[in-house]
Amino acid sequence: MNTLILQEEIQQFLDRNAEQSPAKIALKKSPFEGISPSELATQLDGKQRASTKIPLWANTPGIYFPPKLNLEQCSSEKTALFKSTLINEGTHLVDVTSGFGVDSFYFSKRAAQVTACELNPELAAISKHNAAVLAADNLHVIAANGVDYILNDATKRFDYIYLDPSRRVQNKKVFLLDECEPNLVRLQDDFFRHSDSIISKLAPLLDITSALQQLRYVKDVYVLSLQNDCKELIFVQEIGYEGEAAIHAVRLFHGQQQVVSFTYESERAVVNEYSEPLSYLYEPDVALSKAGAFKTIGQLFDVKKLHKNTHLYTSDKQIENFPGKTFVIKQVESFSDFKKNKQSMQAGIIAKNFPLKTAEIKKKFKIRDGGNSFLFFTTTVNDQFSVIHTQRILE
Repeated sequence: MNTLILQEEIQQFLDRNAEQSPAKIALKKSPFEGISPSELATQLDGKQRASTKIPLWANTPGIYFPPKLNLEQCSSEKTALFKSTLINEGTHLVDVTSGFGVDSFYFSKRAAQVTACELNPELAAISKHNAAVLAADNLHVIAANGVDYILNDATKRFDYIYLDPSRRVQNKKVFLLDECEPNLVRLQDDFFRHSDSIISKLAPLLDITSALQQLRYVKDVYVLSLQNDCKELIFVQEIGYEGEAAIHAVRLFHGQQQVVSFTYESERAVVNEYSEPLSYLYEPDVALSKAGAFKTIGQLFDVKKLHKNTHLYTSDKQIENFPGKTFVIKQVESFSDFKKNKQSMQAGIIAKNFPLKTAEIKKKFKIRDGGNSFLFFTTTVNDQFSVIHTQRILE
């Protein structure tokens, strides 16, 4: 890291150019000796990216930003803050793959001590500097291979081992759990000799059922969504735990938090009611869909499904706290009638359990995006292809 960037005049320059394009800054001659245009651009780009993802870093003077890839891979403030609630206060946690250190920082707000291991010495130096700027005195960053740091000393014990395995190996994206580095499947028994609890942040594309078969002692699985975008899967393993894992769909939205918890056994036992579209239509948040709470939703919120394989729900009275989007139903027609009566219109298109995809529907019927009206192309009871005209109720 180039510490010259931390000088007051350079920081003021970055503040004055906060709205400038980093690409343009990179093409101009640097006004500062010892600092390249690309270094200035990296800092400006980092501050801009951090403004929404990790605003504490963006708004704290003296923060040093890493290259773009490290910022893309780090957790957001909101998901990191949630994960910090999964540990007890006054504990010692080791972060095996700390990266830019956002998770480590928020864990340090609850833990007595956090040891953050980062293999890249440059990134470790940046994280160490930022920890000092943020006054995280109990966060100790070391430039080391986190796996070696834990396993090379048989006497080391931690209350929690936390890791975020890399989904990019040899510059290629990987998706299977045992292809990521470090390989949690292979290392879990070794880790359990140093801690009773392992918390791992895994890819949102990962198949939960498959991971449950590969990982031992899984007590909890958290599916985190932020503004209806599935961000992370969090697996909590506790040595000796033999029960069924609890699945928690966690919806973070507009500064609020909503959690729906269930088990796959309880989900299988639910018997849903089905109905034609009534007065209101509900589209579950992506966290619930990824978690697989399809039947549980109907039971918990007293709504009826449109079809066994259509994960949309309906009710006569509005459900105020439904974990997802709510729409008022204006009209319901068969798809065949819609085709006969087709006309130029402007609406959002949502296709669920329907033979045509959203893009195909837009092109075929020349429907323009926009407004607060939405058309649901879906399959309803009696295997009827239907078009449901709705208007969204904003939260």
